[in-house]
Amino acid sequence: MKDKAVIPQIMFAGWLLLGVLLLSGCRTIPQDALQAVRTRGVLRVGATGDYQPMSFRNPTTGAYEGFDAALAEDLARSLGVRLEYVPTTWPTLMRDTLDRKFDLALCGITITPARKKVALMSDGYLGNGKTVLCRAEDAGRYTTLSAIDRPSVRVMENPGGLNEKFARQNLPHTVLIIHPVNEEIPGLIAAGKADVMITEIMEAAYYCARDKRLAAPLLEAPFTRGQLGVLIPPGGETLLEHVNVFIRRARQSGRLDELKAVYLHGEKRLPARRAEH
Repeated sequence: MKDKAVIPQIMFAGWLLLGVLLLSGCRTIPQDALQAVRTRGVLRVGATGDYQPMSFRNPTTGAYEGFDAALAEDLARSLGVRLEYVPTTWPTLMRDTLDRKFDLALCGITITPARKKVALMSDGYLGNGKTVLCRAEDAGRYTTLSAIDRPSVRVMENPGGLNEKFARQNLPHTVLIIHPVNEEIPGLIAAGKADVMITEIMEAAYYCARDKRLAAPLLEAPFTRGQLGVLIPPGGETLLEHVNVFIRRARQSGRLDELKAVYLHGEKRLPARRAEH
């Protein structure tokens, strides 16, 4: 009889524990991301600030410039809030995203299965692909991975991004040089400090147009093809939905084509926004 009396007590304790766990779990559910941005009145955008012509922080003015900087301005305007940049780096991008240091990251980020596995990524808004940047005199030499993947070839990449990962996976026989400042690498290639940079077609085209010592022989036939997207912390589905609608409207209105003309083809210049921290 004593055992039967204990059973209800055990069951009650179990239900009580379950209720506590459920209430505790409710407190860990992220706040509605879209509403949080609107309530705060600020869209916090993570950006590495080192990626021409997508998102580059001008060291003289402190302004963020480029395709993605203009797109971030448009996105903040669509939400009716102010834009604020939060600096990040390629090695820390995913950790900063998961730590919710910003509402989203927008700085030339390639959509990948690995990123989608741990965070949210928007629909693609711009096609990209891995290609080669080299000296103009070597344009005929580095047209295949096998031609690059030799012990005599020096490949220079910035740390922590997909360019370094691609080089390590596909060019194991080269001399891989890791340089911390991404925007300095094209100039170092032109000066003969390295031979090749693996980068995206937009960045390669940008630097070739501004430095005749450089060439990008595979702009029309890159090693890979993909899409750039907006990176959002887990639990931000409401913000993701708004971003996807925003991208769709920007495509339909011709805004994305306008930004391509400005930042990829240099047809004109738009005013840059001063960085806010």
